[in-house]
Amino acid sequence: CASPRSPAKMAAPLARLALLLALGRPAISGAQATEGAAAAPHRRFEYKYSFKGPHLVQADGTVPFWVHTGNAIPSADQIRITTSLKSQKGSVWTKNKSIFEHWEVEVTFRVTGRGRIGADGLAIWFTEEQGLEGPVFGAADKWNGVGIFFDSFDNDAKKNNPGVIVVGNNGKLLYDHQNDGSTQALASCQRDFRNKPYPVRVKITYYQKTLTVLINNGFTPDKEDFEFCAKVEDMVLPSQGYFGISAATGGLADDHDVLSFLTFQLTEPGKEAPTPDVEIPQKDKEKYQEEFEHFQQELDKKKEEFQREHPDVQGQPGKLFELFSTDDVFETVSDRELRQIFEGQNRIHLEIKQLNRQLDMILDEQRKYVSAVTEEIAKRGAGFPGQQGQVSQQEIETVVKTQEEVIRQVKEIRSSVTDALRSISGAQHAGSAGVYETTQHFNDIKEHLHVVKRDIEHLVQRNTPSSEKQKCPELPPFPSCLSTMHFFIFVAVQTVLFIGYVMYR
Repeated sequence: CASPRSPAKMAAPLARLALLLALGRPAISGAQATEGAAAAPHRRFEYKYSFKGPHLVQADGTVPFWVHTGNAIPSADQIRITTSLKSQKGSVWTKNKSIFEHWEVEVTFRVTGRGRIGADGLAIWFTEEQGLEGPVFGAADKWNGVGIFFDSFDNDAKKNNPGVIVVGNNGKLLYDHQNDGSTQALASCQRDFRNKPYPVRVKITYYQKTLTVLINNGFTPDKEDFEFCAKVEDMVLPSQGYFGISAATGGLADDHDVLSFLTFQLTEPGKEAPTPDVEIPQKDKEKYQEEFEHFQQELDKKKEEFQREHPDVQGQPGKLFELFSTDDVFETVSDRELRQIFEGQNRIHLEIKQLNRQLDMILDEQRKYVSAVTEEIAKRGAGFPGQQGQVSQQEIETVVKTQEEVIRQVKEIRSSVTDALRSISGAQHAGSAGVYETTQHFNDIKEHLHVVKRDIEHLVQRNTPSSEKQKCPELPPFPSCLSTMHFFIFVAVQTVLFIGYVMYR
């Protein structure tokens, strides 16, 4: 595998892109747009290098065109590569080598565990030989090809896991476990793929010696919501190889489930698209025909049993549909708890965004108040010279300082709300304490702003010219106090009484 492209080579495409942006969008003609659309490669689905539920497993427990080893457990809708037990290893590999030069795979998987930290991780492979079992995420070391590793455990203690690492090998290198492959990584990105509400989707494309990794983080049901993760250019892979996926656990453990592995052959524009396989081997034909007949017999038996048990719904498809769809109305306890958790997360997310918008509005009003008070200072200083003007200017300056302090506090709260919003986007459990505290801070700010507004209105009314000078409010009458003579007499009597009491004792 060659190293990525140098900065000098990258500068030319960037310069062309800048030139196109400078010329503007209308400069792109219809012929150029058609040429860009035609540049996309032709994709053909390869069923012999793919699997997807339901009905994933055959009657004998095998997956068509794939072989599984170790602790891998195929089921009807997924393959559990490893269970959440310690020291587990498993993998699945294609039985046949791929015979196409360019390819694209779309993998859908789940990594779930009860712990805050998981281990060890999952790997997607394209290698010259099958790595059925070994120390690298359940597969063999010293592979010839590429591995895309979804590493859950932080071996080097650099706090950069979970992460996605692309590692190439020519069949001679040993994988650097202690450094999480950082010394051998061709490209990487940090993504948390554990315990997501939806399955994580990965799209890996190898086209014209460029390997691209796109990932859907599992926060949305949109299957096409991919974001860029890693890219390796000038990468040479074997012309033929096996696709595989493996996983392993260590002292910590996660469930590693693969829901689908879809492979597509890519053909360059201008070249003749590959023709599908015309003839299926006779042995496979007989096997598929036997399975089809067995399935058809089972279906006919089920139909007869249903007609005997439900004679009232014959000829009424509506009732039959209602009978079969009533179970879909109910949800399990785990599904309900999961739905409530994510509904709570969405409410928290929207509430914090609303608070952020309101804080922006408060900051704008504060700036208006400060500018208005500054103008008032200038007017009062020019129109009311003397002692009265000086006193008003000092008071207004005090209010301005108070306003600036309020603006500073609002900015701090705004930054804290922004951090909370960023952390909520990756949270796994709903909570309401943070929202309550943020709302309480916001109410305190509103009360403070009302006080400042009343002070400003009071200053404006006080500085308004009037015919009569405002009088200070009269002080209430002081209460009568004890005179000096009465105080000394009281002290003398107290002293005599104390001495007499002492002598009496």
